Amino acid sequence: MIDWGKLAAERLTEIAKISEDGPGVTRLPFTREHADALALIEGWMRDAGLETHLDAAGTLVGRTSFTGASQTLYMGSHQDSVRHGGAYDGIMGVALPILALKKLSSEGKTLPFNVEILAFADEEGVRFPTALIGSRALAGTYDPAVLHLKDRDGISIDKAMRAFGLSPENIPKLKRNNNQALGFLEVHIEQGPMLQDEDLSLGVVTAICGIERHSVTFHGVSGHAGTLPMRNRQDALVGASKLIGSVHELALNTEHLRATVGALDISPNVVNSVPDEARLTVEMRAPDDAIRAEAAQKIEDQAKEIAEGHGLTISYDKTYAQPAQQCADSLTKPLSKAVEAQLGRTLALPSGATHDASAMADLGPMAMMFVRCKDGISHNPEEYAAPDDMGDAVHALASFIENLAKTV
Repeated sequence: MIDWGKLAAERLTEIAKISEDGPGVTRLPFTREHADALALIEGWMRDAGLETHLDAAGTLVGRTSFTGASQTLYMGSHQDSVRHGGAYDGIMGVALPILALKKLSSEGKTLPFNVEILAFADEEGVRFPTALIGSRALAGTYDPAVLHLKDRDGISIDKAMRAFGLSPENIPKLKRNNNQALGFLEVHIEQGPMLQDEDLSLGVVTAICGIERHSVTFHGVSGHAGTLPMRNRQDALVGASKLIGSVHELALNTEHLRATVGALDISPNVVNSVPDEARLTVEMRAPDDAIRAEAAQKIEDQAKEIAEGHGLTISYDKTYAQPAQQCADSLTKPLSKAVEAQLGRTLALPSGATHDASAMADLGPMAMMFVRCKDGISHNPEEYAAPDDMGDAVHALASFIENLAKTV
């Protein structure tokens, strides 16, 4: 009997060594480390009986080939990491589906559809100021303009891809047929503590949260900290601080809302002057766009009210918006059934982070399964998923694929 969790742990330990020097894992797209990782992943795919090829976007594809099958189930995640990241984020979602197919193959199972395992090149957006090129290419939402974007060394995506042996002019040809797509399933560490709190190894994702970001600037009047009376001050930082508190309180009291002020800059930023300008960011995430939109309006109204009450002016601009993506019943039902069979119960939870699945949702139905990670730590060398939990995931994935086969 193969211990699937142990095998998964061994494979992830091995590929974690393919990294730039330094703590944790640093593996960026279209680099020597990327190439070395692909060689190892390709070996995993072939071990599971998959046919492999590298597409024009740098996605390594492992495909089954069942005679007469016209539809395809897509599974996978990304091979890249953040700088000094962990050994599980992304790459685990490549390793575990491969093992699930290996398990089914070892049991002599065949399917009425094909399966493609996808190892995407770039989800984290660390090397270049964009991401999800591979998944967007398959979904048909790829924008060729991103090829001109450059990394901090001045190397464009186009140049990096060509040096990697790719032909980026062929990326538009990668779009898959929506009518032949059964959907996309991504397995990922939770990156949060809910599964640990519930003492569950696996969870079924309900939606990938939408994201909205705003740039806010309070404009006041500077003055000497020792001579300007308190009642006469137009202190931009005081206005910003009140908004920060309001953002935090709103999120605390709004179910499913996450709101964060992650950046704050003040001017003149010296110890003995009243700040005349405070610039901050407000980011909101929610699995329901209506919740996010309502919160965004409340925060904007509150910001303007604060500014007026403190004699300040304000600049308030939306800088980014990404809609929420709901997971599809056609995939979550057979997935939930598989998880419940493995664990005895299921936990449904949203994903607050963006994944390749959010882009693949434009191709067809999308679902995600979370695997418990210790203390919810991610993007950190301490990131950890237990072998037994990954073993549960492999069994659940194999059962999910069989459950889905019964519905096709």
